Amino acid sequence: MAERYEIRFSGAGGQGLITAGIILAEAASIIEGKSAVQSQSYGPEARGGASKSEVIIADGPIDYPKATIVDACLAMTQESADKYAVGIKDGGILLLDDDFVQKNPQGNFKLYRMPIMRMAKEDIGREIVANVVALGAMIGLTGVVSKEAGEEAVLRKVPEAFKDLNKKAFNLGYEKSKELLN
Repeated sequence: MAERYEIRFSGAGGQGLITAGIILAEAASIIEGKSAVQSQSYGPEARGGASKSEVIIADGPIDYPKATIVDACLAMTQESADKYAVGIKDGGILLLDDDFVQKNPQGNFKLYRMPIMRMAKEDIGREIVANVVALGAMIGLTGVVSKEAGEEAVLRKVPEAFKDLNKKAFNLGYEKSKELLN
């Protein structure tokens, strides 16, 4: 991993992407002992409008807590892709929800498409875990934290009754992302 790694999760308010960012930051800092900060922003409409969560992970102190040159970005909606899939470094990663982002943003990055919401609905049976599917996919594509740290952070965050559901969602996203890399 580079000394500083920047990840942006973006989509519609209410999709749980801020929670995904918080979980990733906890996987990096609490479980793996790295430095990590998470920040978020969303439009005045909050639920339904474009929102983003940024996570900075570093081996040492983080001197600036906002993303400047994004290493990896997730966009779950066309609006979030248009607004937030910018500033991705050359050779970086962009993951799009295949069903909800029709127009690919332009840039010199690796582009991956995955039907994240559909996978959550059809393979897991609950759209509400799409953020955890997306988190697993981003960890699989970037390797910014280990699979084990990501899964542990997810399980620490959810109530007991939903642990199996979220574990299945995380692993689905992780495994599907590995298929994209092959």
